[in-house]
Order: sequence, then structure tokens, then C-alpha cells
Amino acid sequence: MQAISVMPELESTVEPQEVMVPPQLLSGSQALMESLVAEGVDTIFGYPGGAIMPVYDALYDFQEQINHILVRHEQGAGHAAQGYARMQGRAGVCLVTSGPGATNLVTAIADAQIDSTPLVCIVGQVAKKLLGTDAFQEADVMGVTMPITKWNYQITSADEVPEIIAKAFYIAQAGRPGPVLIDMTKSAQIELMTRPYVYEKCQNIISYRPRLAPKMEQLEAAAKLINEAKRPYIFAGHGVQISKAETDLLAFAEKTGIPVATTLLGQSTIPTNHPNHVGWLGMHGNYGPNVLTDQADVIIAIGMRFDDRVTGDASKFIRQAKVVHIEIDPSEIDKIIKAHAPVVGDAKEVLKALLPLVDKNDHTIWRNEFRKYDLIENETITTPELSGDTEKIKMAEVIDLLSRKTNGEAVLVTDVGQHQMMASRYYQFRRKNSLVTSGGMGTMGFALPAAFGAQVAAPDRQVVAIIGDGCFQMTLQELGTIVQNKQPVKAIILNNNFLGMVRQWQQLFHSRRYSFVELQNPNFVMIAKGFGMEGHTCNERKTLSDSLDQMLAHDGPYLLEVIVEKEENVFPMVPAGASVAQIRLK
Repeated sequence: MQAISVMPELESTVEPQEVMVPPQLLSGSQALMESLVAEGVDTIFGYPGGAIMPVYDALYDFQEQINHILVRHEQGAGHAAQGYARMQGRAGVCLVTSGPGATNLVTAIADAQIDSTPLVCIVGQVAKKLLGTDAFQEADVMGVTMPITKWNYQITSADEVPEIIAKAFYIAQAGRPGPVLIDMTKSAQIELMTRPYVYEKCQNIISYRPRLAPKMEQLEAAAKLINEAKRPYIFAGHGVQISKAETDLLAFAEKTGIPVATTLLGQSTIPTNHPNHVGWLGMHGNYGPNVLTDQADVIIAIGMRFDDRVTGDASKFIRQAKVVHIEIDPSEIDKIIKAHAPVVGDAKEVLKALLPLVDKNDHTIWRNEFRKYDLIENETITTPELSGDTEKIKMAEVIDLLSRKTNGEAVLVTDVGQHQMMASRYYQFRRKNSLVTSGGMGTMGFALPAAFGAQVAAPDRQVVAIIGDGCFQMTLQELGTIVQNKQPVKAIILNNNFLGMVRQWQQLFHSRRYSFVELQNPNFVMIAKGFGMEGHTCNERKTLSDSLDQMLAHDGPYLLEVIVEKEENVFPMVPAGASVAQIRLK
């Protein structure tokens, strides 16, 4: 029973009386904490402020159950929660204040929405009576985030907390995952609940019941196309990882003998040394996987949405092939590419059900077609990039050597740009769920906080962030978060003193008119040491191997800056608006 002291107003000499408050009467903030614990939340990434202060006061009493991590910027909270969610396979949680605190979170929310990452973002709001008055730090967060969340809701009464939090976690994690935002007024945070506290996890919502198990008629139609195919081809997307269907994908590919290419976010769903793996698709993907899409007769797309970075000019993409599209989100079916055999359901459930319906087959001759293109790509691009005959180190050399030193088993967290593409090209993934990157939104500044969140979620794994010099300066303040929390994140800055990908486009398509892409960079290592992180700079090829060894062996976080070739380009490349068959090797 909670005791509250009450002082009589008139007779100050009277001893304080104790009024017993039933234990089920909680403040909205206390109810929120109880709800988060009931959902199994063990980590929150956040930043306090006035409009969320009652929640932070309640959090003070829950420090044994919930680890709150103080970031240095709310965007960092969002990206860290994304990294956490991608490694854990469940919702990451953010907690920030109103106004600028909430709007600083918007970029990460949009990133999570397009890359199907489950987040529950709880933001403070001014008191109910002040809504709409332009009160201090009031912002229409509901209006701002409605287009970039699966669901958002404003809590104005403490009684709503248990039901709304239960719904938030259910919606964020069920079906195709994504971000949910809960805007909680300050009055709701301090108000006592008017009914007993009851929390029950949400099992379903009448208006939102994603289909997990596929329909048999859809499975049979897909199996018929697959069994009749002469040149079938699997596109494995991020949905395979989300549904934890990597083992099922391998079983399906090995039984049917079908070659497997991944999307950018689908990388590490299948080991790169598996005989069915043929590379990855997309604007800077491998040569064969792109060109041979035009020779396949059946495409089996699993947990991918035919993003424009995969299709190029969609009107020219796989016009000759029948398409089996396995997707949990029915809105993605026929949105960009017509599906001849759509299968709506969870990728794992679909692959399990489809496996007994497909024939055992051997498509070795068809898979060998991809190897012919590999030889061309290796001769034209890979071998020269790894030859070590240039004055400056090439990005490819760094990633290739890192891959070998970590046996392809590290978690790679990449930022956005040339270094991101090089990491995808040259890291040989041997372990599932090993790439965390910003795909659809292409958010610069993603890697450093996301790497921190990934390390918190997977303390037993080696996490390495691959970052460009431009991206690093977007969120470098999160070095403080990493150091304060003693997380052993390793960060590699590939420094070419350019906004490299923009510079490449200006070189190739704008006659080398380099418009505002050259950077005058600070001393990154000195900045890291200012935060208390060890690090050093490598600018000679002969010290690269030792530099990587020193970084990987260091007990704690470490920053390695590598000075790389200044005007290095990433190939292959599908020019914007071109078909994938028009991919360039130089």
C-alpha cells in the first residue's frame, strides 16, 4: 500500500495523517513502465526533457528491470533502436520529449518504416488542456508521423495506457514490422488511473490481422510454375531475415537447385560460399545476377518489394518471366511488378509449406551461367581493385581484408554511399543476420548509432561499423554514448575527403562538375580520443593489416580511420533510368 502524507490546511500543529492508496491506482507514467516490463522490454534508448519528465521519474524505480541508454541526439536513439531491433528480431524502444525531441526522431522513424524495422517510439506531449495552443515545445507529432508509421496514437488519459501500449507492440511486430509512435500528454503521465491496472498482451486486432499461413491454392499455383521452370531464379529479400527463414530458404534452394541472389538488405540470408548463391541484385550489385534476370523464365521473389534500386527501369524488368511473389504485405503484390502466382504469408510459413510441393531438381547448367559473368566481373573489376598497385589504399582492399580477418562472421553495420556498396561487394558473409544497413531511406549518419544498438542487442558478436567521412559527421556525437556504455563497437572510417557517391555521379553524368562535394575534414581520431575512445589513422597499405588487427584486438570501442583513394568509383553500376541489362562495368 502506498502512503501519502496529508497536512490539514488550518491546524498546522496536527500531526500528518496517512491516507492509504490502493496499489492498483498508478500514475500514467507508472502504468507505462509496468506495461513495458510486461512486454519484455529490457532496453530503452532515450533523451529526457520537460514533457516526458514524469515518465523518466517513474523509470528511476525500474532501473533493475530496464536499461535506459542516454544517447546524445534523438535521431541517435532511433537508429540505435533500429540496430537493436534488427539483431533481436523484436521492437526497439525509444523515449524522447515533445517538440524538437520528437521531430529529431522523425528521420529514424521514416527509415524504420521503409526498411520494415519494428520500433515503439514513446514521445512526450504538452498537457491535454494546452493542445493546440502553440504551447512551449508543442508540435503536431501525430500529423508529422502519420505517413511514416504503421500506427500512431495520442494518449490523453492514464486509463488508456495498458491497452494502447499492448496494441503498439502488437502492431509494430505483427505481419510486416514497422514503427509505431505513441504521443503521451503530460497530464496523462501524472494522472492516476481511474480503474484497476490490467495489462494483457494484444493477441490480435479485428482491423489488423496479417495472414501468416498461405492459402493452399496459392501454394499449388506457385509450385506448378516452379516445377515447370527451366531457368528459375530466387530473389531473397529482407523478409527472409525478418521471418527467420534462412534455414528454410536453404532447404528450398538445395532441393530445387535454384540459384539465389539477394537484395541489399537480404545479404547474409545465405552464405556467400554456398553453391546456390550467385551474388546480389541492384544498382551496384553483381554483374551476372543483374544481367541474367532477363534470361530467367520464373522469378521467385521472397520477402522483397521490387525497389527501384533492384529493378532499374521497371517497365523493362523481367518482362519475359513469370513471377512468384511471396510477401506478407498484400499491398506490395502487383504494386510494381505483376505477380503471376502471388503467395501472401510469412516467408517462413510459406517456404515450409511449399517445400513438399516442389520437385527435387538440378539446375547446375543454369547456375553455371552466372559463373561465366563472375569471371568477367572478376577480371574487369574485382582483381584490379584488390591488386594493391595504386598509391592510395582502395576501399575494396579494406573490406576484403576485414572479411578474411573476421572469417565473414562479424556483424557489419554500414552507412550510406560508396563504402556501403563496397562493404556489400567484398564482405563474404558466412553467418546469418550479419548486415545492418539503411536501404530504402538511404540515411547518412545511420551506422554509428545503429552499430551501438546492434552491439547492445548482440553482446556476443563482433560488430564493425563501416562509415564514410561525410556520414560520420552526421552523428559522431554518439561516440559519447558508445564510450559511456562501454560497448566494444569497432568503427572504420573510409576517408576520401569527398561525398563519394555524389561525386561519382557528378563525374559520370555531369562532366566532372564537382559541385559542393569536397570535404575539409577534422581530425577524426582526435575527436574520438576527446570522447575517450582509442583509435588511429592508417594511410599506407603496408600498415593496413596490422591496423585492422590492432582494432579488432582492442578491448573496448575503437576508431580506425583509413585514408583511401580519393576518386575511386563503385562498379558495376546500373545508371538511373536504365534497365538492369544496361549495367556498366566501368
